[in-house]
Amino acid sequence: MPVPLSILDLATAARDQTMAQALDGTVALAQKAEETGYERVWYAEHHNMASIGSSATSVLIAHVAAHTSTIRLGSGGIMLPNHAPLVIAEQFGTLETLHPGRIELGLGRAPGTDQNTMRALRRNGAAADTFPEDVMELQAYLQGKSRIPGVNAYPGMGTDVPLYILGSSLFGAGLAASLGLPYAFASHFSPGALHEAIALYRREFSPSEQLEKPHVIAGFNVIAADDQADAERQQQEMMRSRVALLLRPGTAYTDEQADELLAAPQAQHLHQMATYSAVGTPDLVRDQVAAFTEQTGADELIIAHQGPRVEQRLRSTELLAEAYMG
Repeated sequence: MPVPLSILDLATAARDQTMAQALDGTVALAQKAEETGYERVWYAEHHNMASIGSSATSVLIAHVAAHTSTIRLGSGGIMLPNHAPLVIAEQFGTLETLHPGRIELGLGRAPGTDQNTMRALRRNGAAADTFPEDVMELQAYLQGKSRIPGVNAYPGMGTDVPLYILGSSLFGAGLAASLGLPYAFASHFSPGALHEAIALYRREFSPSEQLEKPHVIAGFNVIAADDQADAERQQQEMMRSRVALLLRPGTAYTDEQADELLAAPQAQHLHQMATYSAVGTPDLVRDQVAAFTEQTGADELIIAHQGPRVEQRLRSTELLAEAYMG
């Protein structure tokens, strides 16, 4: 039986689209996911990235929740060292109060941005060191068992918003295992430690109030299109857009310049990011998704539909659902 499929949406704007169009597309994508049987949609906290509209993650979740009915929505993830745990408990407690049973909270410890932006966020360079303690403090607020006497999250206290640990290293796997939380590995952009992290998580998992047995979610990139040539064109356009990661923010470049950079050694990590990807027609993508599931033993896949334009991601969402979930 196929494992559940979920979606990671970065509210991405193509090079010729406005952010308003991207955010409208995010609502449409969640509605399509709800209609076609996906398990959940998550949004990731990134900052100072001109093409990504999910920086105010909790605000975006609230907007999408108001325009959908049943699908679960959450963060994939909130970068907790950027925030006070109490504030996140209040935000997600509010979301859960407004949309009962539909909200979940994925947590990561990376900054989600560059060093200059970290300073603009007022993030201390050592903030990640207290990530485990911050997760437990946040969980306690949501459970109504505050670890700080006299301090509670209103709203938030007692909402028991489910937590997920996100990561791309053994650290996150070990933390998720020790806390008895689901673990989501970011193999859609950082594939290196995937198998080792899953093995460690399963080996060291301790049951908790939230989770009795390990639950692994693995990230996977998909571009599904009606014909192979179109899918490959979308992939080329997506890779060209990622060239911006090699340049100073706001630097303009042509397609020809992008192709030259993609062929250069400094772009090797951009190609590595796409290690776990399926690009093509629905049947081909379905088979590769199934093979990745078997290879990893994941309990669930979270799909990053990578078409550069909103309408392409909507079609990819629909095609994969039809081919994989029937």
